[in-house]
Amino acid sequence: NMGSTNAFRVLGWKWGLVVQVVDVLKGLLAVTVVAHLMVGQTLPFTNRTPFEDITVVRLIAGTSAVIGHIFSIFVGFRGGKGVNTAAGMLVGIAPVEIGIAFGVFLLAVMLSGYISLGSISAALVFPGAMLVRHNICGAEINGYHILIWFACIVSALILYAHRSNIKRLLEGRENRFEKLWLVRLRCSLHRLHH
Repeated sequence: NMGSTNAFRVLGWKWGLVVQVVDVLKGLLAVTVVAHLMVGQTLPFTNRTPFEDITVVRLIAGTSAVIGHIFSIFVGFRGGKGVNTAAGMLVGIAPVEIGIAFGVFLLAVMLSGYISLGSISAALVFPGAMLVRHNICGAEINGYHILIWFACIVSALILYAHRSNIKRLLEGRENRFEKLWLVRLRCSLHRLHH
C-alpha cells in the first residue's frame, strides 16, 4: 500500500517522513479548516448541518479524510491503513489523548521494532486515555460523549485495517524494522557491559 511505513521501507527515511507528514496534515487540515468555517460563519451554504455541533462536523470531515486515505481513488481504492491521517485528525480534536497514544506507539515500536504493533497499541490506548481522563481525572473534554464512541470506532477500524499484520505478528512472520530493533538491542547490550 501507499502508507508511510512502506515509503520508509522502499524509499528511505527522507521520503518516508515526507509521506508521514503529508498523511498527518491531511487529517489535521480536514478538522481545522472545517472548524474555521464553522466558527467564522463563512460556510459556502446557508443551511448549516442538522447536527449544529462542531464536534460532529469535525469528525465527519476528519473521517472523510481517513476513508479517502484508506480507499484512495488514485490507487484503485487500495490506500494506506489510515493511522497517520487519523492521528492528524485527532491532533486537532483530542490532542492530549493522541499525545498519550503517540507515546505508547513510540514505546511499542522502540521495544519491539514492529510499526504495526505500535499502531495497534496506540489504537487501543486512545479511547482508554479518553475514558480515564474524563471519568477518573475529571478532565473536561469538549464533545466527550460523541468523541468516546468515535474513538472506539476509529480503534476498531484501525484494528480491522491491521488484521493481516495481527495474523503475521501471531505467526511470527511480521516485518520488523531491524534498525529500530538493533538500536534498542545495542543500547541494552551496552548497559549490560558497563
